[in-house]
Amino acid sequence: MRIPNHIGVIPDGNRRWAKSQGFNKEDGYEFGLKPGLLLLRQAKEYGVKEITYYGFTVDNCKRPAVQQDAFKKACVDAVNLIASEGTSLLIVGNTESLSFPKELLPYTERTEINGGGIKVNFLVNYGWEWDLSDAFSQPHSGKEDIISLLHSKDISRIDLIIRWGNMRRLSGFLPLQSVYADFYVVEEMWPDYTNNHLKQALDWYEVQDITLGG
Repeated sequence: MRIPNHIGVIPDGNRRWAKSQGFNKEDGYEFGLKPGLLLLRQAKEYGVKEITYYGFTVDNCKRPAVQQDAFKKACVDAVNLIASEGTSLLIVGNTESLSFPKELLPYTERTEINGGGIKVNFLVNYGWEWDLSDAFSQPHSGKEDIISLLHSKDISRIDLIIRWGNMRRLSGFLPLQSVYADFYVVEEMWPDYTNNHLKQALDWYEVQDITLGG
């Protein structure tokens, strides 16, 4: 099987799932914690070298305060779970904003945990305009210079993006790293994650014609 080196994960549908189960919308984020850990472990078994999770965006901070508190806590809890695994962990997001959880500041430089291993990137209080802001505002001479000016410069090009919740949009997810990514949609919402979701995505990826424009 041809395995993508780098998988991007958009774990959508937490609020819709919570509402369908009779919970408050903000309760859904807690139910997304276990799926993130299951996917990480499964990806490691397949030999994936890098994985990037979409935590929350600058735009998500327009939501009601109770939902903001819930998804911030979920991101902190998710990182603590990931930190129990053997990973090379990096948090990318606007740390100058009050919306960035200060508990995650130690991981804004790549950190080897429990001997290191698979690269895990977590986008927290991330915005594509923020990511590209230095590239827009400073002179550069080419592609390499632009990449070096990204806030996400330590995240590699993505091969496969998987989005749960049956939505078909990137929602600002790492626009430069995603430029040649294949995009796979899972109809089920993120809290309903099963190991078969990743297997089906990888089976689909294996038969795609990957040319990178060539």
